[in-house]
Amino acid sequence: MKNLQNPIINKISQLLELARNRVVITVNQTMVLTYFEIGRMIVEDEQNGENRAEYGKKLLKDLSIHLTEKFGRGFSETNLRQMRNFYESYSQQIQQTVSSEFKIIDKKKQQTLPAELQTTENQIVEKGQTLSDIFNISQKNVVNFTLSWSHYLKLMRIKDINERKFYEIESFKNNWSLRELQRQYDSALYTRLSLSKNKEEILQLSEKGQILEKPKDLIKDPYVLEFLGLSENANYSENDFESELIDKLEHFLLELGTGFTFVARQNRITFDEKHFKIDLVFYNRILKCFVLIDLKIGELKHQDIGQMQMYVNYYDREVRLEDENRTIGIILCQDKSESLVKYTLPEDNEQIFASKYLTILPSKEDFIKILEEK
Repeated sequence: MKNLQNPIINKISQLLELARNRVVITVNQTMVLTYFEIGRMIVEDEQNGENRAEYGKKLLKDLSIHLTEKFGRGFSETNLRQMRNFYESYSQQIQQTVSSEFKIIDKKKQQTLPAELQTTENQIVEKGQTLSDIFNISQKNVVNFTLSWSHYLKLMRIKDINERKFYEIESFKNNWSLRELQRQYDSALYTRLSLSKNKEEILQLSEKGQILEKPKDLIKDPYVLEFLGLSENANYSENDFESELIDKLEHFLLELGTGFTFVARQNRITFDEKHFKIDLVFYNRILKCFVLIDLKIGELKHQDIGQMQMYVNYYDREVRLEDENRTIGIILCQDKSESLVKYTLPEDNEQIFASKYLTILPSKEDFIKILEEK
C-alpha cells in the first residue's frame, strides 16, 4: 500500500482534531446548561417551601441521596449548592444585555443537538430539538455558555457582574485554561485595564472584552510578572530579567495581551558605525505594528525615553512596510515619575509608553493605592 502524501494526512488530522474539539465543546455546553437548569429547579422549588432555610437544607440532602444512588458521583450537597448558586449568579447576568462575544441564542439560529443525541430509547428528546427546548429556557435571553463547569465555578465567585463578564469573554477569546483564568484574576487584569479608561470604556470591557483599536489599548500599568519567580528586592540585572522573560515567553505573551507574536531578542540596529540593541521585539497582528520593549532596572530616566524614541523612529523609517502602522515602544521599569514622562514626550504622543512592572502579585490594598495615585 502506498504511503499517503502529507497534504491528505494533514487534512484528515485537522478534521479529526476539529471533530474532537466540537465534541468537547458540546459536552461542556450540555453539562453547564444542565447544571444551570438543575439550579433553577432547586431555586424555584425552595421558593415554594414554607420555611425556606430548613426546607432548602432538606431538599439538597434528599436530592443528593437519590441522584447519587441513580447517577453516581457528582451530586453531593456541595455540588448541588454550587448549581443553585450558579443559577442565581447567571440569571442576573442573563437579564442584562449579553455581549456580542456570547451571542444571544435565537430559536431560528440555535444549534440542534448532534444526531446521536437527538433520539433516546423513550423518545423523550424529539429530533431537531435544541438545548434550550429541552431545558425550557427563555428563547429571548439565553447565554451561550462556552466554558467548562470549572471555569464557571471560578467566575460565579466574582460578584461584580461587569468584571465577571469581562473574564468570561477573555477566557473564551484567548482559550484560557482554568489556571490561566485564575492567574489573570489574581493579577487584577480587569482593574489594571480599567485604570486608564473612563466609565464608558470600562463598561465596554464587560461587553466586548479587551478591544485593540489604538496603541494605548495595548498598555497595562503595571505589568505583573510574578511568574518569573523574582523577589521584589532581588539583586538581578537587566540581562537576568530579560533571560527570565524569554524562558517564560508563553506567560509573558499572555501578560502582554491579545495578538502578540515574538520577533527578536537583543535586536541589533546599526547606523554611523554605532551599534544599539533593542531588548525585545514583538509584532501585534491586530494593530499591525511592531512593538519594541526596553527593560529597565530601577527608576525611569529621561535618557531612557529618548533612547526608545530613537528605536521607534529607526523601525518606522527602516523596517516597517507601507501597509503597517507606526511602531510602538514600551519601557518597563520598576519606578517612574509621571511628570518626567509627561514633559519628555510630546503632547500628542501615541507611540512611546512607560509602565511599571511588579515581580510579585500585589495585594488588594496595593491596587487601591495605584487607583488613588492615578
